[in-house]
Amino acid sequence: MNKIAFTTLGCKVNLYDSEAMAELFAERGYEIVDFEDVADVYIINTCTVTNFGDKKSRQMIRRAKRRNENAIIVATGCYAQVSAEVVAGIEGINIVIGTKDRSKIVDIVEQYKEESGILNVVSDIKEETEFERLKVSNLKDRTRAYIKIQEGCNRYCSYCIIPYARGPVRSRQVEDVLDEVKSLAQNGFKEIVLTGIHVASYGVDLGGITLADIIEKVHQIDGIERIRFSSVEPIVITDEFIERMKKLPKVCEHYHLSLQSGSDETLKKMNRRYTSKEYFEACQKLREAFEDVAITTDIIVGFPTESEENFKESYDFAKEVKLSQIHVFPYSPKEGTVAAKIRPQVEPEVKNERSQKMLELAEKLNREFREKYLNKDVDVLFEREENGFYEGHTRNYIKVLCKAEKDLTNQIVKVKLTKVNDDDTMTGVIE
Repeated sequence: MNKIAFTTLGCKVNLYDSEAMAELFAERGYEIVDFEDVADVYIINTCTVTNFGDKKSRQMIRRAKRRNENAIIVATGCYAQVSAEVVAGIEGINIVIGTKDRSKIVDIVEQYKEESGILNVVSDIKEETEFERLKVSNLKDRTRAYIKIQEGCNRYCSYCIIPYARGPVRSRQVEDVLDEVKSLAQNGFKEIVLTGIHVASYGVDLGGITLADIIEKVHQIDGIERIRFSSVEPIVITDEFIERMKKLPKVCEHYHLSLQSGSDETLKKMNRRYTSKEYFEACQKLREAFEDVAITTDIIVGFPTESEENFKESYDFAKEVKLSQIHVFPYSPKEGTVAAKIRPQVEPEVKNERSQKMLELAEKLNREFREKYLNKDVDVLFEREENGFYEGHTRNYIKVLCKAEKDLTNQIVKVKLTKVNDDDTMTGVIE
């Protein structure tokens, strides 16, 4: 039996792709082993969102070759797609695939065993029109299942390389999505996350179906008790969308609304297609509709030409809107994007200073959000046991730690929240 190892960099979509590819290899008799073990084949699912992602991808390729110099080393994913020639030139690489043809990866590896040299099968993703069918029917050591329902992005934000790496929007066929959800439900999964590169675009290429439609259809499947979906823009949060979600009790009160900046001037330069006012209104609508809603976001600091005034606007806006969790990213120039050419770029020390200030605000807001739930009873879906505590999440995505006599894994349990911890967690006791 051949041994194969995976490592995945970047987003949840990449994680899904890796799990789907691993399933394909397992079906053909390969043994999946840890990336630190000696394997016959290593798959590095690369990321290129930042220059650090590129660097980390190169490091993992070299690490795999050191682990077994006779192994077949395969690079796939976004970095392999947009920089195929560069990746093909990395010492130790054997196969470069990119972000399509992953469904054929086992055949590609099998055929390569009879060859030598470097095989580069990356093609132009911009011309792709079909969703590449991959599936995940079982997941090891996981209770939350991510289901990829769309691929690609048509937005072309000025800082983002992903449309060039993933190509245009392609949506997964409805029945294919529902079949996978049913399979996961039969395997005991209670919570699923509908994910994609730009999940709000789901259905634009299918005609007559939207993100709300697929959520409603998934909601009808027995066994699934919680539904989440990945990041959407505030313009998705219309009155109609909210009314439809209110009728779906399985949909969790947690919305990750992309912000990126609270400065309208910066948003325009980013080519984000909303204003801070529209964002604020979306948050108000969600809070009026769902009492316990958590609104989380991403914010970039130090975007090219961002002045102190622009940063202050962004900081003050985040403070005013009281987001429950903020992921803060110092801007990193990405070659091939519009923003990388904008001048002046913000000095690194200024970016670090702004990042630290925004992080401190994020910690304060997150603690204030958790404090509202002190001594309240909540339902927690427990995911794992670690260091003597079971870990799980509430519907609005508060991470909860709890001691228990019995195994709580994959169980939804009523818990009283008794302590706000210094990290992003709360401690609770079983009621």
